[in-house]
Amino acid sequence: MLVSATEMLKKAKAGKYAVGQFNINNLEWTKAILLTAQENNSPVILGVSEGAGKYMAGYPTVVGMVTGMIKSLNITVPVALHLDHGSFDGCLKCIEAGFSSVMFDGSHYAIEENVAKTTELVKLCHEKGISIEAEVGSIGGEEDGVVGAGECADPNECKMIADLGVDFLAAGIGNIHGKYPENWKGLSFETLDAVQQKTGDLPLVLHGGTGIPAEMIQKAISLGVAKINVNTECQLSFAEATRKYIEAGKDLEGKGFDPRKLLAPGFEAIKATVKEKMELFGSIGKA
Repeated sequence: MLVSATEMLKKAKAGKYAVGQFNINNLEWTKAILLTAQENNSPVILGVSEGAGKYMAGYPTVVGMVTGMIKSLNITVPVALHLDHGSFDGCLKCIEAGFSSVMFDGSHYAIEENVAKTTELVKLCHEKGISIEAEVGSIGGEEDGVVGAGECADPNECKMIADLGVDFLAAGIGNIHGKYPENWKGLSFETLDAVQQKTGDLPLVLHGGTGIPAEMIQKAISLGVAKINVNTECQLSFAEATRKYIEAGKDLEGKGFDPRKLLAPGFEAIKATVKEKMELFGSIGKA
């Protein structure tokens, strides 16, 4: 059974740990993340970008796959299915499809329009028991066509959005989607601290969790971050494990690769990556 992310993130902020959001792209990724969460007794958030939702044949298909796996694999830890960087229309579609959580990314709008659209979605989500994340200050880099320059959020604007009743808030603090460049200046903890001072007990979200040094992750958690998103690191580990399998020439036998064997190394690589992140975030044993 899917749950909203509200309670798991409230517990995480109070307990000074973070819940990982791991984006899914297919059956193997979903199964690997769910099994790792269960094995480590950790709550987990499955993130779905609009591009990934389209790739997986639409949001109703994603809901069916995830809920079917939770039942078939006997997953008992809390699992939230969350739209990542959703448009207004994307949020409406995911609410209708049965997602338990959505993110409305209104960071590219003027603050007044971001407030108006977020207000409407908060009402719709809370009527259905769905959690909602909002964003202020775009996240750097590109993810599924969503591009951000990585500016730091205005703490006062963060308070405006927080006061609308969102369940958790993504505030840009210099974080970037994808690989971090060598000249990256690091996270702005001054901004993060100011945002937390303005938003109180509201759980904060750190996007672009791949490549951020462990000490920065720990400091961010100490300043109110209760959800950390990971996508690129899973992509890289999956691709590298699959590449090595193909280059080794295994399972060829003149007929091509058995897809179940071909994807098995990537499946194990994602499990290892997810466990490593859960250990870093401190969520193991917290379900």
